[in-house]
Amino acid sequence: MTTNSSPLFLVDVAKNAVSAELRHSIGPQQLTDWEDHWKPATVQLVARLKSAGINRALWPQSLHWDWQKKAQSHDLGLSTPGFCVICDEMTQGLMITNTFGASRLKTNASTVYVDYLEVAPWNRKYFPGDQPRYATVGSALLCAAIATSIDVGFHGRIGLHSLPQSNKWYVNCGMQDLGPDPDPKTQHLRYFEMTPEAAGAFIAKGRSP
Repeated sequence: MTTNSSPLFLVDVAKNAVSAELRHSIGPQQLTDWEDHWKPATVQLVARLKSAGINRALWPQSLHWDWQKKAQSHDLGLSTPGFCVICDEMTQGLMITNTFGASRLKTNASTVYVDYLEVAPWNRKYFPGDQPRYATVGSALLCAAIATSIDVGFHGRIGLHSLPQSNKWYVNCGMQDLGPDPDPKTQHLRYFEMTPEAAGAFIAKGRSP
């Protein structure tokens, strides 16, 4: 497992740029942060949603994700690298990718496939007036996937299946919506892919859409 890291900046609730770190790994501390901080925050969020009478269909669609199991099911080595964003000594976002994706936009081309990408509950907005503690966490992770694609010779091509609540965000990031997946296992999800041109534009923009 690589332990490389690189500095980056996030935007806090006061719209200030704050120092953060992108780590090219998911370590024990990240899983502890998920267990001890993300999960309780998610429980509190669900309680708010219930109290407000929000339809369950509008609740976070990643509620069932278990990062302990996800990390264990991936070797998180060179072929399935994991990433995290750290700020204020806390894990703010997590991502697992793999380098075995096949492009649907270009014949015989490969992509880095984003298996899972999630930001901490406090970095998302579910109610009017909510302010994410740190913005651009998801964008930083998507940039890491693009950088990995460039490093392995895929020219920035990345692909993923999106949870429905994230479809609009990925379109705003410049990814092409190729529609529902024909595979029965993922047919309830839409597949998105980013071209090298769109990847370059997204990195050049350097901020959340």
